[in-house]
Formats: sequence, structure tokens, C-alpha cells
Amino acid sequence: MSLVPPASGPAPAPAPAPAPVDLVGPVVDWFDEHARDLPWRAPDRTPWGVLVSEVMLQQTPVVRVEPAWRAWLGRWPTPADLATAPTADVLRAWDRLGYPRRALRLQECARVLVERHGGRVPDDEDALLALPGVGAYTAAAVRAFAFGRRAVVLDTNVRRVLARAVDGAALPAPTQTRAEVERARALVPAQDAPAARWAAASMELGALVCTARSPRCGQCPLVSSCAWVAGGRPGDVHAHRRRTQAWHGTDRQVRGRVMALLRGSPVPVPRHVLDEAWPATPQRARALAGLLADGLVVEVAAGEDEPPVYALPG
Repeated sequence: MSLVPPASGPAPAPAPAPAPVDLVGPVVDWFDEHARDLPWRAPDRTPWGVLVSEVMLQQTPVVRVEPAWRAWLGRWPTPADLATAPTADVLRAWDRLGYPRRALRLQECARVLVERHGGRVPDDEDALLALPGVGAYTAAAVRAFAFGRRAVVLDTNVRRVLARAVDGAALPAPTQTRAEVERARALVPAQDAPAARWAAASMELGALVCTARSPRCGQCPLVSSCAWVAGGRPGDVHAHRRRTQAWHGTDRQVRGRVMALLRGSPVPVPRHVLDEAWPATPQRARALAGLLADGLVVEVAAGEDEPPVYALPG
């Protein structure tokens, strides 16, 4: 039994929790000095131009998108211009950006903007999400980058920055989680302008410095507070769950070859001419069937008792 009498008076207050590390300030300061001069960031950018850039940048690097974006906006500067364009011209202008269904969705989006929004891109999140081809990321990016609004812009680059700086993980999990979105939301500044700046800055940091394969930690404004660096830069615990996308010999390559042939032809192409793109194999038949189903290619009757020919739609 203790002979020490109980202490009198109120219990000491608990030690205050450590203040969270400021990620926003250093990253925005870095961005102010190192941001790339991209046309969809220019003062004269339009919401339509930002939306086009976001669709083009899905799974396509900036170096390929920038010239295509300039040509696209020069030809179709407003949704109304694209809405009435021949679909074949749209697919030809998309050229080799990849995943050409994005071009079809973008034209569908333009038509909806004309029909429902007077040819203007809305800044309301629900209205953006209702547009063809616009998901949660694209809607948030348009709100932030076109309208300067507060939004949770969480692309692959931002996810990687937060996974390393906050969680100490080499890379984020393959599938985005609700907890990850809420963690990102908590970091977004409360006011519109700082929030939009943080969205652009964190994305740029992931694209230029905190890259997936060769991060330039010595150039990172968060290196002194990064949980991943402090933990000794551990390996990717999700590596076994990641799938690498092959290209050579895949259906995607066959589809790309067929599309390239049709883009370059001013007239419909008979089936045997497709041999120039890819030999007549079951794989080509499967790829062609997929293009037809996706609305990227149409089958045209050449005449009575003649085999069909193929062309871009519209």
C-alpha cells in the first residue's frame, strides 16, 4: 500500500498534439517559381479550353497533348463549334493521342453543353458530372482550374505526393479509397483561390519532382518533412497488385493501326485493304468488331453483292 498522499489540485493539462506539417505553403511557393507555362493555364484560357485539356491529358503526356490542344482550340474554340463538326474530322484531329473514344465523348459533351447550358461549361459540380465523359476528377479539375473554385483534385500525381509525404508509402494503392479522398479534402485550403492554387501546385509537384520511378527528392520542397523519406524510402507494398499495360501485339495496338489507316484514307476502305494495317487474323477481326461497337468505325454497304467497306463515322 502506498504511503504517498494523493496530490491535491487539478490534474495537469495534457500536452498539446503536435501541429500538422504545413504541406500547402511550401508546395505553392515552389509552384510559383517552377510552374510550367502551359496554354491551358494562361490568363486568357476559357473553361472549354480547360475541359478539353483535361480530357486530352487522361493517360496522355503533356508533350503530346499541347500541340494537339492548340490545334483543336484553333479549329473548335467553343462547344458549339465542336458540336456540329463531322465526327470523322474530330477523330482525324484526335490523331495519335490514344483512346479515341475520348474524342467521341468530348463531342457528345459539346452537344450537351449546347443543348442544356447555352454552349457554356457550367461550374456546378453536379452539372459537370452529368456531362458525357466527365468523372469526379475531371469535374473537380474544371472547377479548380477553369473557375478557381475549391475542389478536391486528386489525380495520380497528387495521390503519389500525399502517399509519400503523409503516409510514408512509396506509391498509393491501385484503387482510390474513400479515406484517401477525405484525407485529401482535409488538406485543401478553405478559400477558393488558395485551394485552386494548391490543386495546381500539388499536381505539378507530382508530375515534375515526386515522380513514380525516379523522384527528385533533393529538389522537393517537402523533403525535410516527407514521411517516406524519413522512413528510409521503403518499397512499394502494392507492387504485386499492379498491372502493367502492354502494347505490342495487343488488341489496342491493332485498333490503333486500323484507326490510323482509316484516318489517312479519304474514301471508305474494303476489308482486304485493312491488311496494310494488320494481317487478317482472328485478333484483327476482334479489334474491328470492337471499333464498330464503340462507334469509332462504321461499316458501309459498297453495293449489291459486294463486301462492305469501312470508314470513320460521319
